[in-house]
Amino acid sequence: MASMRDIKRRRGSIQSTQQITKAMKLVSTVKLQRAKQNAEKSDNYFRCMYSTVQSILAKTKNLNHRFLGTGGNDAKTGRKAVIVITSNRGLAGGYNSNVIKLITQGELAGEDLSIYAIGKKGRDALQRSYEIKADYSDVIEEPVYADAMKICKDVLDAFAKGEISEIYLAYTAFKNTVVHIPTLLKLLPVEVAASSDEAAAAQKEQEDRALMNFEPKDEEALDLIIPKYVTSLIYGGMVEAVASENGARMQAMDSATSNAEEMISNLTLLYNRARQGSITQELTEIIAGANAIS
Repeated sequence: MASMRDIKRRRGSIQSTQQITKAMKLVSTVKLQRAKQNAEKSDNYFRCMYSTVQSILAKTKNLNHRFLGTGGNDAKTGRKAVIVITSNRGLAGGYNSNVIKLITQGELAGEDLSIYAIGKKGRDALQRSYEIKADYSDVIEEPVYADAMKICKDVLDAFAKGEISEIYLAYTAFKNTVVHIPTLLKLLPVEVAASSDEAAAAQKEQEDRALMNFEPKDEEALDLIIPKYVTSLIYGGMVEAVASENGARMQAMDSATSNAEEMISNLTLLYNRARQGSITQELTEIIAGANAIS
């Protein structure tokens, strides 16, 4: 059995750790409230932009545009770009590892990828196996729309030059405080999701009869729409990722605090047993000494 001194030292160490996890939980709780509000505010625009562009392209026939094909200038490099959104800090449970698994073990596993990293954890984990094309780790601390525009411009320039053929976004969707869903979303080329539901298919067929008319010309319109579409999805992904990160960290720190409390309770019990054993041994020695004298 460990000595009383060892038990006391270990209990003190765990108590210090528990104070840190409690403080981190409180900080994450406060940050989560603000991040949650931002995510809820941007969610409608985020979803509406995605569905609107899908609807526009569903009603468009025989449209040739550099953002709708496989890379610009008819180049087909086969190289895919992934914008990976993780955090700059750990201690958030499986938040970062779940996003990384989308790349290393998901549908893109084994592909020739160019990584546009938003977050140091994703960058550090993926740079061993993939090319880190650009690092935007600083923007995840306080995401703003201008940062998303800069990232969008970089990836669209690479797409238009034919350096990449597809663009994906890997992030963690925020559903609620305890549910966060790792998501891999294809940004370009835009693909219209087909529905197997007969009613939806019939409705889609009816909508397709009324083709989309563009004013000004279709190429000019899509030159304006597609960058806004990609920027909106990147910004929405960053905002949801920040909310998910703080939610995951709050849960992780809450679990760590509870575990520390349980360990402290067990160590206190061990300490009391060791103390009682020490007292019993001393009494036995005193009694034995007294008997020997008498």
